[in-house]
Amino acid sequence: MTHVAVLPGDGIGPEVADEAIRVLDALGIEHSEHAFGGNAILDQGTPLPDDTLAACRAADAVLLGAVGLPELEGKPVRPEQGLLGLRKELGVYANLRPAQADGIDMVIVRELVGGLYFGAKGTRDDGTWFDTCEYSRPEVERIARRGFELARLRGGRLTSVDKVNVMHTSRLWRDVVTELGEADYRDVPLDHALVDSFAMTIVQAPGTIDVVLTENTFGDILSDIAAAVTGGLGLAASASLGDGGPGLYEPVHGSAPQIAGQGVANPAAMLRSVALLLRHGLGRGDEADALEAAVDAALADSQTPDLGGTATTREVGDAVLRRLESA
Repeated sequence: MTHVAVLPGDGIGPEVADEAIRVLDALGIEHSEHAFGGNAILDQGTPLPDDTLAACRAADAVLLGAVGLPELEGKPVRPEQGLLGLRKELGVYANLRPAQADGIDMVIVRELVGGLYFGAKGTRDDGTWFDTCEYSRPEVERIARRGFELARLRGGRLTSVDKVNVMHTSRLWRDVVTELGEADYRDVPLDHALVDSFAMTIVQAPGTIDVVLTENTFGDILSDIAAAVTGGLGLAASASLGDGGPGLYEPVHGSAPQIAGQGVANPAAMLRSVALLLRHGLGRGDEADALEAAVDAALADSQTPDLGGTATTREVGDAVLRRLESA
């Protein structure tokens, strides 16, 4: 039987996770909840308890709310360490972040388990702090194939983003992507862009962008910019995929502790993440289409304060469920 591990997380995470759980119930999908993030640190001393990791590995898909607690910022053990660890343990190296609005339909394909976030880091005897950006040829090739395959499926083109004029790892990145395109994906138009100028393209001409391929840190930043120009973080979903095992699905937004408990968080990004879960994790494309349509229709009438409305989290969830059930 299909089973989803739900990690509500911190801040507004449990609030938006509740709305996702209602959708899972409406679709007859089994699920279980597990401790993760800041609240897991407070209760168990670790952001990724062993039983949570075991449940995630055994599930067909993992759905995450958000992590982060202000009282744990700067502490030796932080919620974000659990998120990085979970990504690494599940082997989900390909992060897909769609960004859509009128005239805009882009997907950012971000490498997720390499680069600065996972390289050697520390403090030298002279007091210098350092982070190391490292990539191997196989790591670049496998994420590049994801980007090319997605662009081919969409009948579009691929833009590979790097900083080749400065960074040594970007030279490897551009070489590998170019060689792969010439060898296996001649039917997919490929161009290259520098991350700084491409950030301006996202802001000034987002409608000209199709599929974007980039490394971990650049992808983190660019996907947030893309979310901003297509309605905000409250609408932005993501899917993190590997070559086998469960994927990890989560909204792009953070835990937003400043509004936690007020019932005003926008659940749209979380519900769109459920749609990605249905499509990429469970192979239920028709239901994914129906859920995406239900979210779009609900947002036309029920908008939370971040979108200028007065609807509550639950009211948006109610509107989505009504439309999903009628579909």
